Amino acid sequence: MATTIKEIAKLANVSIATVSRALNNDKKVKPVTKQLVLSIAKKLNYNPNLLARSFVTKKSNIIGLVMPDIYGEFFMEVIRGVDEVCYNNGYYTMVTSSHSNRSIVEAIIDYMSKGIVGGLILMTPLVEDDVKETLAKSKIPLVVISGKSELQKWDSISIDNFNGSYAVVDHLAKKGFKKIAHITGPKRNNDSIQRELGYKQALKDNGLQLNNKWIVTGDFTINGGQAACESLMKMDNPPDAIFASNDMMAIGCYVAARFLKLKIPVDFAVAGFDDIFVSQFLNPRLTSVHVPIYELGTNAAQILIDRMKGNKDPIKIKKIPTELVIGGSCG
Repeated sequence: MATTIKEIAKLANVSIATVSRALNNDKKVKPVTKQLVLSIAKKLNYNPNLLARSFVTKKSNIIGLVMPDIYGEFFMEVIRGVDEVCYNNGYYTMVTSSHSNRSIVEAIIDYMSKGIVGGLILMTPLVEDDVKETLAKSKIPLVVISGKSELQKWDSISIDNFNGSYAVVDHLAKKGFKKIAHITGPKRNNDSIQRELGYKQALKDNGLQLNNKWIVTGDFTINGGQAACESLMKMDNPPDAIFASNDMMAIGCYVAARFLKLKIPVDFAVAGFDDIFVSQFLNPRLTSVHVPIYELGTNAAQILIDRMKGNKDPIKIKKIPTELVIGGSCG
C-alpha cells in the first residue's frame, strides 16, 4: 500500500498541512522541519498523488501530448524528446493518440475538461476549424507541432518540408533521373502537402516533366508504400525513380522491389523523408531527408514549460531545418 502524507505527518509529529507545505517547498516551513519531512518521505518511498496535488495548488505539472498515432519510430522519437525535457524539469508526460476511430478534437476536449494537465502539446497533420475553435477556448498553455507553421495564435513548430523534399528531388534530377514519381502522404496532411509542392517545384526547376500518373497517394505506412510502388512499376511507362513522402513508404518500395524481382537502384531509384534509424540498415542504404525528430519533441516541450512558468514573450513560430542524407538507393 502506498505511503500517505498522513503517515509521514504522524512519524514527523507535525500536521498534515505542514507535511504538504514541506513537500511543496513552502518557505514558511522551518528548514529543520522540512528536512525531517523529506527524510521520512524518502525513507518510506513516498510518491505524491499528482492529481490531488494539482487540485490543492491549482497548478498541474502534467503535460498532455496528443498525437495522431503512437506507432512507429517517428512518433516514438517525438515522445522521447518531450518526455526527457519534462522529466529533467520536474514535469510528467501524459500521451494519447487520436487513433482512426477517435477524433483529435475529442482527445483535446478530454484533456482540457478534466483539468489534469497544465499544458498541452498537440501534434496534428492538419489544424481544422473545429480544432481551432476548441483550442481557442483553452486557458492552458499550448504548443502545436504541425506541418504548417502559419498558426499565429499559438506557439508552433514545423518541419521544413518544402525545402527538404526539394533537395532530395533536385538530387535525383542531378543524378540523371528523368522520370521521377512521388508517393504522397494522406491528402489532408500538411506535411504531405508541403512535400508534394517541393517535389513539383524541383521538377520544374530542373526542366523535368510532371506526369500526374506518377503521383500516387500513400498513407505513410510500409504496406501503403509497397502498394503504390507496385502500381507505379507495373505501368506501361514506369518511372526510373521514386520519392516517397516518408521512410516507411520508402521501405515499402524495397518490399515491392523484392516481390517484383527488381533491384534498387539498378531498375529504379528510391528516396524517402525522415531518415529514421532503420533507414541506414537497408541495403542499399536509403537516401533520405534527415529530420531531427528528437529535437522536434525537445523544442516543443521546452517552449511549453517556459510558458507554464510564466513566459510572456511573443508567440514563437519555429521551423526545424532538414538535411539531405545520401545513400546508395539512388545509384
